[in-house]
Amino acid sequence: MRRLLTVNSLILVLISGTWAQDTVKKEFSYGILYMAGGRYDNVRMCVATGAGVKGGPIADIMFLTRYSFTEKSSVTFNLPVMRPLLFGLAFQMLQFEPEFVFQYRKILHDNKAILTGPGLGVSLNYGPDYKSDLKNKGDSFFAAGPFISWQFGLEYNGNQRTRVAGIRAFYVPLFAKDHPDGTVLGGALEYTQYF
Repeated sequence: MRRLLTVNSLILVLISGTWAQDTVKKEFSYGILYMAGGRYDNVRMCVATGAGVKGGPIADIMFLTRYSFTEKSSVTFNLPVMRPLLFGLAFQMLQFEPEFVFQYRKILHDNKAILTGPGLGVSLNYGPDYKSDLKNKGDSFFAAGPFISWQFGLEYNGNQRTRVAGIRAFYVPLFAKDHPDGTVLGGALEYTQYF
């Protein structure tokens, strides 16, 4: 845990140093992110696969709030919407993974940029383990852990809207009382449109 806190502190110091070097251009923007991919998961039940399968597909729709520090750096808060609602209403489960993403831009032209950066959030879960399926659910339990990711994408500004197409890799160590520690490892394709 100390190592994780040390690494996070180092990342924040490096990011703040980068922001301080650029001309400040502060502003908020809002958007919708659509994502779909797959994951290895040896803790949680996947509603799209059978009992005993460690992992499966993932999809979500998120509401984004982005704060631009400069033309080249920003931080975005990703608030998951679809998965928490779907899992809560349809399956009486919780999978909620909000995240802050620190983004750096390499400007290519006036309307295009390469976008990359790390993300850090939390994974909060309630439901049965991967040995269960929808017909045979085991006992539900709480599991939580840090959500760590890296994003890479192409940003396009046109018609007064910003769009981003990209990929994200993520890693989540999960911890639960009376259950073995677990690992979630996966990736997703993403499309974002800012208003």
